[in-house]
Amino acid sequence: MEFRSASVQIETPAKVAVVNITAQARGGLTHADIDRGLAVLSVPHTTCGLCVNEDEPGLKDDLVGLASRLVDMVRPPEGFHHDRIDDNARAHLTSALFGHSITIPVAEGHLVLGAWQSLFLIEIDGPRTRRLDMLFLGD
Repeated sequence: MEFRSASVQIETPAKVAVVNITAQARGGLTHADIDRGLAVLSVPHTTCGLCVNEDEPGLKDDLVGLASRLVDMVRPPEGFHHDRIDDNARAHLTSALFGHSITIPVAEGHLVLGAWQSLFLIEIDGPRTRRLDMLFLGD
């Protein structure tokens, strides 16, 4: 079994944004030269997340709306405790719900994704430069 890793920088354009990272993941896999196994993608940040979904403009707008308002319904009347430190509790809580890693099967040198699936970084406290870490395990 081989282990290969790579990292790339992702520039996010707005406070809340959905950035397609499928091409970066495919590029990392090509460079890793793994034919079958697993691709593990992760972000070492606490105010963004990763998800798999369809790259359709309306859906991406809906994801931005979801990430913008997801935790507002549970905001206590006195506000979130973390906002007393740096006013981004919503971003931390939302990223915890999206998650910080994705594992994708690899077969015949390709990411195994459904016909409509793409990989996304969900920015919740931008704009920023984010790091996408990729670990490829396989033969």
